[in-house]
Amino acid sequence: MDGSSKTLMVDERQTVREVMDQLFEKTHCDCNVDWCVCETNPDLQTERGFEDHENLVEPLSTWTRDTENKVFFLEKKDKYEVFRNPQLFYMWKKDKKSLMDMKEKDKEQLLEENFCGASIIVPDLEGILYMKEDGKKSWKQRYFLLRASGLYYSPKGKTKASRDLVCLVQFDNVNVYYCKEYRNKYKAPTDHCFILKHPQIQKESQYIKYLCCDDELTMTLWVTGIRIAKYGKQLYENYKAAVRKAAGTGSWANRTIQASSSASTPSPTPKAKAANGHAPQLPKDTKGPGNQTSFPPPPPSMETLPPPPPDPMLPPPPPAPPASTTKVNKFPATTSSCTGCQPIRRLLQKNACSSTKENYTSTNSAPRWRTHVRTDDSNAEKAQSTMILKTDRAN
Repeated sequence: MDGSSKTLMVDERQTVREVMDQLFEKTHCDCNVDWCVCETNPDLQTERGFEDHENLVEPLSTWTRDTENKVFFLEKKDKYEVFRNPQLFYMWKKDKKSLMDMKEKDKEQLLEENFCGASIIVPDLEGILYMKEDGKKSWKQRYFLLRASGLYYSPKGKTKASRDLVCLVQFDNVNVYYCKEYRNKYKAPTDHCFILKHPQIQKESQYIKYLCCDDELTMTLWVTGIRIAKYGKQLYENYKAAVRKAAGTGSWANRTIQASSSASTPSPTPKAKAANGHAPQLPKDTKGPGNQTSFPPPPPSMETLPPPPPDPMLPPPPPAPPASTTKVNKFPATTSSCTGCQPIRRLLQKNACSSTKENYTSTNSAPRWRTHVRTDDSNAEKAQSTMILKTDRAN
């Protein structure tokens, strides 16, 4: 625990697994299977890790108004230790050193035998535990046995036979809690204690069952065995879901790291690329006259810029008007004497001015046929009158 706090909006339908996924995003911590949401009760000095399938709001709704209970997000190695090393819980009577050398294949087979059948098999735990007497601070040793239906013990002076066993508690309506500093508070023989109580009991009560073990390993065996007897195969399903979550997050983190490393790696230099054959070779220097290096010509001058592209906002130019089919008279009408024919001869270049008929068409009321007569000065007046007559006749 780093002492920081987070605020979450939790729906009453959300499971602890879903709440932990939100905490993973907020805290940016790794998603290993050991992370757990725990509740602490200062009055009873207890601590319990919620199971992943539980609805988080349900146990919190049992807290009193003036409670000092808190919820912690921390790692607990014993949460799923039974699935990493099942031999420690199902073969606990054997030597511990030999059990730690068990192969992974044998562990998987042991899990399949105990959790993948029609019904689960609860570890057959049995041994001496200290039990606190009701209303007293005295502790008595009793021989306890763990069964799927509950926790049993053999009274003093009785045998361990099934007919002499007494059921201390059944697991339907109780939860198991770790205890702290019970040696000082209740004069327990050791500090390795756990209790069994209903979730709504928030203060000291005669309905709480207090038990004490000789060492931490024995306490872990009994607490884990009680969880298996209470939750059964659901506990194994929770573990597999946590493993999938951790594996998915780990692969995503690896891809993110690889992507960031490739993005941050500078591109190789041209020399390094050339060694791999990826970069074109640089052109060799050419020597001019006098062993002087000839440099490539400078780029063309940019003083004369190309015309700018047409403005897309301006409308396109209007289409060109269709060509007129009416022929226009390019030559003005001439009714003067031969001196007026000189401009026409220059326009006609090599055509001589004679009495040849030339066809002209005009859009105005000009005559269609016009006769040019070559005369001398004495006959100019006669030629003019003749041309006027012929012009009127043409009209």
